[in-house]
Amino acid sequence: MSQPPAPPLDLTADVARLTAGLIDIESVSGNETAIADVVEQALVPLAHLEVLRDGDCVMARTMLGRDERVILAGHLDTVPLPTRAGSRGTVPSRWEGEVLFGRGATDMKGGVAVQLALAATLVDPTRDITFVFYDHEEVEASLSGLGRVARSHPEWLQADFAVLLEPTNGTVEGGCNGTARFDVRVTGRASHAARAWMGVNAIHGAAEILGRLRDHEPATVRVDGLDYRESLNAVRIAGGTAGNVIPDSTVIEVNYRFAPDKGPDEAEAYVGALLEGFDVERTDAAPGARPGLQHPAAAAFVAAVGAEPKPKYGWTDVARFSALGVPAVNFGPGDALLAHTDDEHVHADAIRACLDALVAWLS
Repeated sequence: MSQPPAPPLDLTADVARLTAGLIDIESVSGNETAIADVVEQALVPLAHLEVLRDGDCVMARTMLGRDERVILAGHLDTVPLPTRAGSRGTVPSRWEGEVLFGRGATDMKGGVAVQLALAATLVDPTRDITFVFYDHEEVEASLSGLGRVARSHPEWLQADFAVLLEPTNGTVEGGCNGTARFDVRVTGRASHAARAWMGVNAIHGAAEILGRLRDHEPATVRVDGLDYRESLNAVRIAGGTAGNVIPDSTVIEVNYRFAPDKGPDEAEAYVGALLEGFDVERTDAAPGARPGLQHPAAAAFVAAVGAEPKPKYGWTDVARFSALGVPAVNFGPGDALLAHTDDEHVHADAIRACLDALVAWLS
C-alpha cells in the first residue's frame, strides 16, 4: 500500500526540526517516492534554483556564473526499520531532550536537512552549488540513483569539488578505501565419514587459507597526507553436504578494504599473492577515492570546518565523484557508528553545527 502524501517541509525551520520531519517520512530503499515528492515540492518554488527530477532523485542548482561549482550530495533512503521491541531508531521520530531518535537520524537525514536548509537560504553563495538528493544508496551499487544520474544527466555532476553529507561527527573525512570481495575455493574428494581415509576433507584444507589471513598484517598507507588503514578478512565460509559425508568443496569469502593508492586489479593481485596456490576469484569490487584535499576549494572547506581531516575507512559515494574527476570529501552530522543501529540518533546541535560550517564556507 502506498503512503499517504507527506506534509510539506518548512525549509526555514530549525534544521534539527527539519530533520525530524524527514525521518517521519519512511523511505526504506525502494520506497523513496514520498520523500522525493516533498523534497521536489519544497525546492521548485525557490526562484534562484533550477530543479530536475530523475526517478526518485531530485537535483537543484544555482546558475550564478561563479568561478567554482561545488556539489552537496546526500541519499534519501534508509536501511529497513528495526524489528526489536523497544527500538528507538524507528519511524516516526522521537525527541529525548535535544537528542533525536529515528531511522535515518544519522544516515543520513540530518545531512539531507542541512542540504535543504542551505538550498533555501543561500541565495547568493560565493560558489555555484548543485544539490543532489538521490535514491537507492543502501542497496546494491547497480541500483544507485547517483550512478543512474551520472549516466542520464552527466552535466549535472560536473563540478570542481563535492561534499557528501554522510555522518562524520562534524570532521572532514577525505576520500575512502576501496573494497573487493573474493571467493577462495578448496577442492577435496567426498567419501563416507566412516571411511574418511578414502576422501580428502576440503574444510580441513581451508585451514591454510584461514591461517594466512589470521597472520596477515594489514598495511597503513599514506595517501595525500592521510593514513588509510587497510583490512583483509574472511567474512563467510561454506562447505559440506551432510553429517556423514567428507566434504569435497569449501568456499571462503574474503573482503579486502584497500587504500586509495591502488585499484581493484592491484587489490586482486595482492590477495592472489597472499593466497598463492589456491583458486581465488574476484566477485565484486569498487575503487576507493583519493582525498583531493590539495584542491583550493577543499583547502578552503577544511579551513572553514576548523578540524584536522581524517581518512574514510569505509566505502562511500565519494568514490563515484572521484571516478568522474571530481575530488570529494565526507562531512556530515552524527556518529557513523550509530548508523543502521536499533537506537540510531543524533544531537540537534550536531546538525546545527554542520549547517553553520557550510554556511561559513559558502557565503
